[in-house]
Amino acid sequence: MRLVDELKNTGVFYVATAEGDQPRVRPFSSVTEFEGNAYICTNNTKKVYAQIMQDAKVEISGMAKDGTWLRVQAVLVRDDRDEARKAMLEDPTGPKTLYTIGDGIFEVFKLTQIKALKYSFTKEPEEIA
Repeated sequence: MRLVDELKNTGVFYVATAEGDQPRVRPFSSVTEFEGNAYICTNNTKKVYAQIMQDAKVEISGMAKDGTWLRVQAVLVRDDRDEARKAMLEDPTGPKTLYTIGDGIFEVFKLTQIKALKYSFTKEPEEIA
């Protein structure tokens, strides 16, 4: 999936959520493709998890080493299946040193309603999802 490949190419990408009227942004680096969809993950004891559960709309941005950058709008949907968690852990970007299946804190989210654009200083934005 092109979106997953592009996010991996950034190394670190930033996920923006909302907490009331205050935007919140934090770095992520784990992303995988599962069943043809893009997935990210977090820990259910973190504030980001509570923010996503309150308002699942997010924006994601990251810049690649070649100077291109991504802007992604999506709605996150929690996936409680161990198969989705396993796919995340098996991905090279997966947080296998932080989480295990059945640990009670590892959460995965499918990106839905995606609008993703790739930007550059020299070309028009390109829709990638």
